[in-house]
Amino acid sequence: MKLPVNPPVQPMLAKLSREMPTRDGVMYEPKWDGFRCIVFRDGDEVELGSRNEKPLTRYFPEVVEAVKRELPDRCVVDGEIIVAGADGHLEFDSLQLRIHPAESRIKKLAVEYPASFVAFDLLALDDRDLRQEPFADRRAALVDALAASKPPIYITPATADRDLGVQWFDQFEGAGLDGIIVKPLDLPYMEDQRGNIKVKHERTADCVVAGFR
Repeated sequence: MKLPVNPPVQPMLAKLSREMPTRDGVMYEPKWDGFRCIVFRDGDEVELGSRNEKPLTRYFPEVVEAVKRELPDRCVVDGEIIVAGADGHLEFDSLQLRIHPAESRIKKLAVEYPASFVAFDLLALDDRDLRQEPFADRRAALVDALAASKPPIYITPATADRDLGVQWFDQFEGAGLDGIIVKPLDLPYMEDQRGNIKVKHERTADCVVAGFR
């Protein structure tokens, strides 16, 4: 694999905010509840990199095949691997089942709980390293590069309209999404740094804890 950006790459992160930012010059995206994944493709060579730098490639053969079929021949794309149920709701528990050591079980799970890849950033295309480009340019390049892609490869929705971002925050919670990511349009891709902002749904539980000494 000889790309302008080679694995492993630490993904850009987000810092937590309890309120939706009101600043200008940002993009709002749904926060997907899945496995963070950076896809590296160089022709028939594909690697699915994870946040902890341990490849996910062997666990998601159907995603690898979709990458070969739907993504540009040479690219590095940041996104999320998700599993959705028949009703369209995200199923993180089913996604976790996909990490299994047995090859025969991996193939069976790929049929029972097929995964999709949602792309939200473009780090490299052909021989171009895009990490120092502002997010606005990377987003435009991503939309152009994946314009013809078909399921199970998707481009995440995005908007500069804060009101729509707030609407998404409320609307998508029932579908299993985790909140909203707010991305400054002028930022380069900052590996392993919290340059973005995340607004997450608060989930609480009433618990009774018992013990003895």
